[in-house]
Amino acid sequence: MRLTKKLMFAIEAVLDIAYHAADMPVQSKDIAERQGIPRRYLEQVLQHLVRADVLRGVRGPRGGYRLARERRNITVADIVKVVQGMDGGMDPLMDPAGSELGHAVLRPVWQEIEDEAMLRLAKTSVEDLCKRAEEAGIESAHRENFDFMI
Repeated sequence: MRLTKKLMFAIEAVLDIAYHAADMPVQSKDIAERQGIPRRYLEQVLQHLVRADVLRGVRGPRGGYRLARERRNITVADIVKVVQGMDGGMDPLMDPAGSELGHAVLRPVWQEIEDEAMLRLAKTSVEDLCKRAEEAGIESAHRENFDFMI
């Protein structure tokens, strides 16, 4: 697992939507402005998150994005899996090329580390991230943070 800009953008976008949720959907232009993410690039990530049922897209002039589930039921691992699916490249751990030492020693260790990281990310919800944002004193665009939208 690599921590890429795309992965950070995706996590920050979902967190932004959860943290700044209100009765209106959060528009991508607002996310892009708050997070410093290029809007054109952000839209691609958001569409993949919609297809993966992490977000819901709302059409129309006041449209935007909402969480598809309660924020306590969306994990960072859910977002990581979406972004990994976007990349579509071959997993270096599955590449048949490499040395005997690499295959027998290094790759299993790396796989263990990756598995442990995904377990931790699966235990970290968007709700947990929102609580951290509150503890850090980050102001929400709206006073009241709703847990989810239907």
